[in-house]
Formats: sequence, structure tokens, C-alpha cells
Amino acid sequence: MKVKELLKLINEAEVNVRIAIVTFSMRANESPYTSFEFIQESLKLQDVLNDLTKIKAELKGMDPEADIEVSENLIKWLKELINFKAHLF
Repeated sequence: MKVKELLKLINEAEVNVRIAIVTFSMRANESPYTSFEFIQESLKLQDVLNDLTKIKAELKGMDPEADIEVSENLIKWLKELINFKAHLF
């Protein structure tokens, strides 16, 4: 996989995670009964966003056309984040 392809996946996942954080943060204000769960989920997603930012920073210094060995688990995780629909919760 090329570095630029991996960066594209990371960018898509990052955008979706940011949307999910905003969605869960807004939902935390809806009800006192569910606010703790939404706050917890927002914090977990913030950790995921931090991980994505670290990976992205490592890749930024590389040549975009260079091939890179990427584990199947990383690609699967990124695709799960891209397909995560926080607005449906």
C-alpha cells in the first residue's frame, strides 16, 4: 500500500471520529440518565483521535509514493472507523 493511500484512509477515519465526538458530546446534554455514557464514549473517541494523529504524524515525513507494509488489522480498524455512524445512536 502506498503512503498516500494510507493517509487518505486515516484522514477519512479522523473526520468520522471528529463527527462522532461532536455527536456524542451533544447527546450528553440531552438526558441526565445517559449523559455519562455519551461522555465516556466521547473520551474513548478522543483517545482514538490521538492515536490517529500520532500515526498520521509518523507518515507525514515519508514519501507519499513509497510503498509501506501495513498490517491487515490496521486497515480493518481504519475501515471500521470510516464506517462508524455515530449520528445513528
